Amino acid sequence: EPTVRIWLGVEWDDPQRGKHDGTYEGTQYFKCRHPRGGSFIRPNKANFGVDFLTAVKGRYGLNEKQDAQNGIENTCVFGKKTVEFVGRDSIEKKQSQLHRLVHISVHECTVSHAGQKEEISGTCANIRHIDLSKNLVAYWDTVIDIASQVPNLETLDISGNKMKFPSTSISKSIFCFCVVFLFSFIIVFQCGRPDNVLQTLKLLDLSNNQLLDGSQLHLIGHLPRLEQLILTNNGIPSVHFPDADFGCKTKMFPSLKRLAINDNKISQWSSINELEKLPSLQVLECRNNPLMDTEKNPETLRQLIIAKISQLEVLNKSEIFPDERRGAELDYRKIFGKDWLAAGGHWDPVRNKPSEEFLAAHPRYPSLCLKYGAPEEGELKGQQPLTLKNQLLTLTIKCPDNPEQKPVEKKLPESMTIQRVKGLLYRLLRIPGSELKLSYESSKVRSSCFAYNSSRIKLVQC
Repeated sequence: EPTVRIWLGVEWDDPQRGKHDGTYEGTQYFKCRHPRGGSFIRPNKANFGVDFLTAVKGRYGLNEKQDAQNGIENTCVFGKKTVEFVGRDSIEKKQSQLHRLVHISVHECTVSHAGQKEEISGTCANIRHIDLSKNLVAYWDTVIDIASQVPNLETLDISGNKMKFPSTSISKSIFCFCVVFLFSFIIVFQCGRPDNVLQTLKLLDLSNNQLLDGSQLHLIGHLPRLEQLILTNNGIPSVHFPDADFGCKTKMFPSLKRLAINDNKISQWSSINELEKLPSLQVLECRNNPLMDTEKNPETLRQLIIAKISQLEVLNKSEIFPDERRGAELDYRKIFGKDWLAAGGHWDPVRNKPSEEFLAAHPRYPSLCLKYGAPEEGELKGQQPLTLKNQLLTLTIKCPDNPEQKPVEKKLPESMTIQRVKGLLYRLLRIPGSELKLSYESSKVRSSCFAYNSSRIKLVQC
């Protein structure tokens, strides 16, 4: 029969190309994440990839023989005119001198393995930036094989390779010896690979791979110069740094300033608490995680993240200004004040002993109390949940021409612009905008009173 031959089971990146989930006539031969993302193909139809240097030469070092084989000529005909590519030989000569290349991109070049030992270091000694995205790299030892031959590597993009990383369920002693060798710690330990792999790396993009859990990040946590880490769409459910207690900083990722964890499976606030342990974190992107659905109001969600991570300067590409941070931290201190008291918190420092459970959920709360003082009893009376209804601003309208007239109050959302406020007032009072004077008071900022003089179109302090 035609089916009694060797077939390969594949899962397509685009599930629309598939036909099934790896099951044929009731027998499941392999598993797919998508119910119709799999197919069977003949072995001669599969591409098992090339080594790194072959891909580099194919991208940068085409010689005349290869040009002829690929139909590439030094002339081109446009209509009735023949145009010669002047300087083409010098360009190709420059590109073929691979040892001079600093930036190398082998994006979508079917790279699957490193190649012969020391072959890369002997050919591309000055590489500092590698784009290895969307290739066929399946294991971390391949990454180590390449990186170990590039001593000055600063940026590495290995996104979209569908790599599977080994579990971190090993003994602590082995972990301590192998942590600096990335995820392929078992292979590194056995083969005695150099212990300075990726020590100059500043940017690492792991997007669209298959991390098993957040603890695998520990295996790259001691890269001393890593400043930017991109972990978009890795299926990470949580983040944890077990070497640091509440209120302390982890020794992992000592230089990490920018972290992107968009499109993962993070659902608990405990992971955001853990990010406070990172000593240098300034920029965070964490959109499209289940955690984002825990608060209906995105502004409330933003406030909570800001309050939980003290040194954060930019959140989801939006700068955090000092007044916003102060307001977020004051609100946080007030919102969870009753929980703090119920857990053993107290205004008397001697009696202030909040439980471990409370500190685990709110590790920044003690530092916020030191910064602003413990919430006063009056602040906690009649406290309402942080909902959109309770975040509306109160607009008080007074008529200076008639002081005896009772002021009118309207509730407005914080996002309402001055122009819309002026339109509302015109409809209510029939007073042109140029004759209006608006003032704004807030308990969240030190200079809590501002006036808006529409005739001069600027804000002035009261």
